[in-house]
Amino acid sequence: MPVEQGPPPYEVLAALVVSLRQELTDARAELAQARERIAELEARLRQNPRNSSKPPSSEGLAKPAPRSLRKKTGRKPGGQDGHKGQTLAQAARPDREVRHEPGCCASCGAGLAGRPVTAVERRQVFDLPPVRAEVTEHQLIERECGCGQRTKAAAPAGAEAPVQYGPRTAAVVVYLHAGQFLSKDRTALALAELFGIPLSPGTVAALTARAAGNLEQFTGRVRDQIAASDVAGFDETGFRVAGRLAWVHCARTGRYTLLMVHPRRGRQAIEAMGILPSFTGVAVHDAWAPYDTCTAPDHQLCCAHALRELQAVTDAAPQGQWCWATQAAEALTAMQDLVREAISHEHDAADPEALAAQVRLFRSAVLAGASQTAARSGPLMKKHNALARRLRDRQDDYLRFTDLHTPPDNNGTERDIRMAKLKQKVSGCLRTMAGARQFCAIRSYLSTAAKHGLGLFDALVMLAEGQPWMPAEA
Repeated sequence: MPVEQGPPPYEVLAALVVSLRQELTDARAELAQARERIAELEARLRQNPRNSSKPPSSEGLAKPAPRSLRKKTGRKPGGQDGHKGQTLAQAARPDREVRHEPGCCASCGAGLAGRPVTAVERRQVFDLPPVRAEVTEHQLIERECGCGQRTKAAAPAGAEAPVQYGPRTAAVVVYLHAGQFLSKDRTALALAELFGIPLSPGTVAALTARAAGNLEQFTGRVRDQIAASDVAGFDETGFRVAGRLAWVHCARTGRYTLLMVHPRRGRQAIEAMGILPSFTGVAVHDAWAPYDTCTAPDHQLCCAHALRELQAVTDAAPQGQWCWATQAAEALTAMQDLVREAISHEHDAADPEALAAQVRLFRSAVLAGASQTAARSGPLMKKHNALARRLRDRQDDYLRFTDLHTPPDNNGTERDIRMAKLKQKVSGCLRTMAGARQFCAIRSYLSTAAKHGLGLFDALVMLAEGQPWMPAEA
């Protein structure tokens, strides 16, 4: 018969309990790490252009339904009451008039020739006439003097070669290539099909390079004007050049735009641009660290970036739970509304009591956020804690727009620099750094001219004639 064994001794049971407790502790730690990792991955999946710095082009065809950070105003969409609409208006003096006579009476069928005119209904059609290139031949006459000396007339400006394209043709080429982002091949094809002008892609490149070569004095003037301004925005974006990643840097005001391409993104490129190192006004930018190393006495950090980051925190919060990021975003939006209202009514300052109340709500929210996320580990919580601490420590830099003289965001700079991304999206990367520099110079010229109310084509004709438009010195 088998021998019955008694219960295991106490020491064995105690060791087993200790082992199981350790395994349970390890399992709980692994589960906590797994939950943090899952939360981080879910947060990444929820990222989109409305709650992060991802560009709209990154969404692809599966982008979610649009959701704006703006709050509802209660107004109906479209033109508001009292808004004066605009439509195509008839010209007072048309270029050509065509009379259409009725053939016979609609009632009795009698002829109407010579009968009195009782009314004229005017209908106008706006169209382009057939367009073809006009060739002007300059004949340089040579005459012989009685002394035997032969003298030939000097060639006029713009006719230096036996055959060449005029300034308006060159302006169209640069407008399509650098202004509307067509590739060299498509620009040449457009000139051939629209105007019957045969061009090669090499000619497009040569005309563009010639135009950009006339802008050195212009870019210097714009650089000086931005450096001397009270408020200026700064931003940068990636740009593919010669198969490698380069960076387009932008400095702008409401009147000037300067774009520059550089192989580097950071301080080396900022110094090469030559504005921020000596800038003494308010620098509007995102919270990217290299901008803070410059000598600008005051900074305005972009509130639009902050609102997107706060939206990401709100999206990651449990449903129905109070979130510090929601309160901070609502207070920041309310402060911007107060500033806009004060500006629209031409007040010297926003309502001080209402503004102070929103500042208190903003401050209490970011303090709560910094406290709630301080003791929690994991990349996602660390990111949220860094945001709360930045909003807390740099509150003055985020709320400097309440002085009514500084924009609350850097959207203007992002609009100016977006042209580089559009160029890359339409035509692909630029093949050489020299071509990228030419593109940035011409875009700076066109953007600045548009801000001063000058038509882009007129500005390009002046540039093609070798006398680019220049902004007045301050």
